[in-house]
Amino acid sequence: MAYTIDLSGKTAIVTGASSGLGRQFAMVLASAGAKVVLASRRRDSLESVAQGIAQAGGQAFVVELDVTSQSSIEAAIAQAEEMAGPIDILVNNSGVSTTQKLQDVSQEDWEFVLGTNLKGAFFVAQAVAKQMIERAKATGGVLSGARIINVASMAGLKVLPMIGIYAISKAGVVQMTKAMALEWGRFGINTNALCPGYIETEINRAHFQTEAGQKLIQMLPRKKIGQPQDLDALIVLLASGQSHFVNGATIAADDGFAV
Repeated sequence: MAYTIDLSGKTAIVTGASSGLGRQFAMVLASAGAKVVLASRRRDSLESVAQGIAQAGGQAFVVELDVTSQSSIEAAIAQAEEMAGPIDILVNNSGVSTTQKLQDVSQEDWEFVLGTNLKGAFFVAQAVAKQMIERAKATGGVLSGARIINVASMAGLKVLPMIGIYAISKAGVVQMTKAMALEWGRFGINTNALCPGYIETEINRAHFQTEAGQKLIQMLPRKKIGQPQDLDALIVLLASGQSHFVNGATIAADDGFAV
């Protein structure tokens, strides 16, 4: 007997869905049956992802979203619910990074990274949670199957050189997740953090072919990097009703690097 997870009837929104992990998260949620709202600043790329989902038999909608703008967040969430219905699942995935020594970090660098990775993630989650809480109060106080998945990083668990402010921002996402789980759990909203390790995407693929990239791979426990699909099972589980007893968890998917 096969065991499957069916997300039919659920609506998910994935931020940073135009490429990389966000695109893969959106595709796998759609393949599990969810209606998926794709959100990022790059509408053309989103349309391409939506087309691929549709060709595979899924449902996808596109909204433009700049997570550093409160007005953009509010407009995108309202548009998403208008097009696809009430949001059941948020995959809070938008993220950026810079590379430099801490003594070289400028205020602009700090605001760029923390403004997207922590502040932006917080206010996207808050906007979705407000809608979920309103629905919970209107239906007896507790929702069934409301899920927020904050995509952090193994860098939030293990500090790495040259990406210090990225690590700071992702450690903040981990603690933010716990705070959300504590306050919003009583409404039936499960909030968890997923901490990927080194995953190959089109953004970093060229780097892993360089001498520096190859040295980095040799530092990893099993001397290999992951692929986006290595996170498929976790993202579907955390989005599903089967994860009803998982709330406030920090789940590392890094092949043991943070151990």
